[in-house]
Amino acid sequence: MDGDGEELTAQETALYDRQIRVWGADAQRRLSKAHVLVYGMKGTIAEFCKNIVLAGVGSLTLIDDRIASEEAFSSNFLIPPDENVYGGKTLAQLCCDSLKDFNPMVRVSVQKGDLSSFDVEFFNNFDVVVVSSCSLPAKKLANEKCRKISKRVAFYTVDCRDSCGEIFVDLQDYKYSKKKLEETIECHLRYPSFEEALSVPWKELPRKTSKLYFAMRVIEKFEEAEGRSAGEVSVADLPGVLKLKKELCAVQSLNESHVPDTLLERLVTSTLEFPPVCAIIGGILGQEVIKAISGKGDPLKNFFFFDAFDGKGIIENISNSNA
Repeated sequence: MDGDGEELTAQETALYDRQIRVWGADAQRRLSKAHVLVYGMKGTIAEFCKNIVLAGVGSLTLIDDRIASEEAFSSNFLIPPDENVYGGKTLAQLCCDSLKDFNPMVRVSVQKGDLSSFDVEFFNNFDVVVVSSCSLPAKKLANEKCRKISKRVAFYTVDCRDSCGEIFVDLQDYKYSKKKLEETIECHLRYPSFEEALSVPWKELPRKTSKLYFAMRVIEKFEEAEGRSAGEVSVADLPGVLKLKKELCAVQSLNESHVPDTLLERLVTSTLEFPPVCAIIGGILGQEVIKAISGKGDPLKNFFFFDAFDGKGIIENISNSNA
């Protein structure tokens, strides 16, 4: 995602004229040369993919070997609601076919495999990696592999449950520029890895830290302990989730009021995504990825939370004090 590379073609300049006027030809050139990997084709990811394909990313690779079902297109608008079309096909295949129609100039392809099975060299083919619909250990492992690459790979996780959503960002050692009045300022941020961020003791976090942060960690830990896939919980699991919450709060010396039972109940009762929230989270994620590729504008560090119940989007910087 450096500044070197070919110039925009006349066709690209004409197609992206409007956005070039917003963020400049250099940012558009970087975007058109960037390679993005996405794992887990849920509704939020579908919204994100639509946004970056329309923006003109160089290539987009999709991974999701799950066979499409009627449940999938309740929040994923890229899947045709016709069993004759989606029957027997994977989520990645169906989404790939739809995305190609949005912008023929973007190379959209499908890769098969489980996220944990790919080695470091595979991730080296990409500038941005976005993961969803996978376990806590798989997220940590993918992030660790991205950090072993000599170039900087922007890494994101995204999770949307019911009317709540979360984005995690790791841009490693990130330099960017922004305008302040009439001058351009060079900025520098250091990001913790996913594992480093989650290792920060809860008692050291500010008292006003989003309750969604703690609730998401409880759900992740429960799924990991039970050997479940991401999102594979139901209201029947609520007693076990609440029991785990008490244990984690005791270990972390955190008052249980910071993780409301009502919030956990919402997250396990309806694990399906709420389409309007998908659009919001997918829009924010697309915006952040474009910032990371272009090197322009303040990126969020390092968690973003949204809850449709209060309509608030919250950025939390969850890092060690020396990060």
